Parts: sequence; C-alpha cells; structure tokens
Amino acid sequence: MKQRKFYWLGGLIVVILGLLLMINIGDRTVNTPNQKILVVAAENFWGSLVGQLGGSKIGLTTIVSDPNADPHEYETNTTAARAVANADYVILNGAGYDSWGEKLISASPRSGRKLLNVAVLLGKKEGDNPHFWYSPTYVDRVIKQMDADLISLSPGNRTYFNDRYNQLLSSLAAYKQTINAIKSRFAGTKVAATEDIFTYMASATGLDLISPPAFTEAVAEGNDPPANSIVVFQQQLSSGQVKLLVYNKQTVTPLTSSIKQLSVNDHVPVVAVTETIQPPNATFQAWMNSQLLNIKKALSADITVR
Repeated sequence: MKQRKFYWLGGLIVVILGLLLMINIGDRTVNTPNQKILVVAAENFWGSLVGQLGGSKIGLTTIVSDPNADPHEYETNTTAARAVANADYVILNGAGYDSWGEKLISASPRSGRKLLNVAVLLGKKEGDNPHFWYSPTYVDRVIKQMDADLISLSPGNRTYFNDRYNQLLSSLAAYKQTINAIKSRFAGTKVAATEDIFTYMASATGLDLISPPAFTEAVAEGNDPPANSIVVFQQQLSSGQVKLLVYNKQTVTPLTSSIKQLSVNDHVPVVAVTETIQPPNATFQAWMNSQLLNIKKALSADITVR
C-alpha cells in the first residue's frame, strides 16, 4: 500500500474539524425499525456490500469511489469528516489502507457508534497485504459481520437484514463460480502481477503468482523495487514463463507502465484490474466477476485484454 503523505497542516485540519463537528452532535440510537442506520463505508467495495445488506433501512455514504483516482492517495475533507461524525456505523478496510478514516473517528468520538475494521476482524495488521476484498473467503466473513452489526444496531429489522443477507450470498454465487472455473482449468498456471492487489485472488483461483514479492510489495507501498527484482520480473516476461500479467490500472507508475509495455511486446496477455469498483454504480459482484471473466478469457484465448 502506498504510504500517504500527510502534512502537519492536514493533520491540524482534521483535529479542528473533529472538534467543530462534535458540537451539537449527541449520541444517536436507532430506536425503531423505521429509523435509518447512518452508515459510512470508507471504500465503495465495502459500501456496495453493506448497501445490498442494509437496503432501505440504512442511509449510506461511501467516501472513496472515484474511478480515476488512486485510493492510496485519498485525502479527507469536511464532507467526509461530517459523515463520519454523524455515522451510527463506520466500515474501514484497515491495515493502513484508510488511516485517514481512523483519524476522523478519533477526532469525533461518540458512544454507540459501531466500527467495523476489516483488518482487525481478519486478524491482520498494518504491513499485511490490505486488499482483503480480493479474497472470497474474507468477503464472506466481512458480510457475515456486517449482517450481525446491522442487526445489533436495529434489532427490529433482524428478519429484513437476514433475508437480504441470504439474497446477497446467492448473488455472489456467479463470481464464485467463475473463480472455481478458473481454478478447475488453469490451476498451477504461472502468472504475474504489477503489485500485490491480485495475491489473494491468485490463491483463490489456484494460479501460481510468480512475480517477485519484493517488486509487488514495493510498488504497493509506493517505493522503488530492488533492481534485481526488476530484472527477474523482466526475465519472467521475456522468457515466456508467465501466461498472463495482471495490471492495476488505478495505481500507475512509470515502472508498472514499462512492465505492461514489455508484456505487450512479448505477447503476454495483459488484464487490467482496479482497486475500487468500476464503474462506480456497479455492484461488487458484477465488478469482480467482470474482471475474473477477463482473466479467464485471456488464459483461454491467449489474447491481450485491455
């Protein structure tokens, strides 16, 4: 994950915003089934899932959803601060991916507000690969916790939330079927990725991700990879060892662009993936399944999918 560069002034602004927003903001409880739970999701992949669970019983604000922006570089604003300050339920990815959200929560403490930190739920910490939404196993654990949290906030809507939870599980079946289809046909196939966004999904699909970890982790952290890892990566592409390059088009650097171009020159299929849902109005499962189908198509036809 790229390290965000917070200037001292930005931190001061967050603190001031928190103090201002605490004025006249009392504790809020959801007392009746008709009272909406105010939910803030730091990113739209978690926002899509909690929105499908909560339906008409929640008021949802998703903060990071711009398809043209690098989520690692997000900087908070007054709108986000106000949403967090008023929220009954906040969902963060954690593991350092959205530390700005943790700052906003600290700046506007309020009893009764529930927080789901996905990294904490999964037993992860800062420094671990934070792209948890690319793991179907982790997604299942998260939506189960979301359902439990919504019920705890509005017990009168237990049946409604449980019904929508079961509907969501059913609607995730197609993307899981695509994962299984890739695994059954291409398990063990050597592939590469420009950063560690694809690590969890490579494991789920049984693909053998051989790009140097020192390279992918450095790119994800916003650092320069070791020179020897670049050489190894280039050799993997030029020698024909890998059958596919997964390219994060939302986090682009001159180095990753050169790796992508090298893949094209060496006739290695390239499939683009993104950090956040694209288009932003798509559901999580439609977005994820579309990317997986592109991967399956590229592996099947040995063509470049851009």
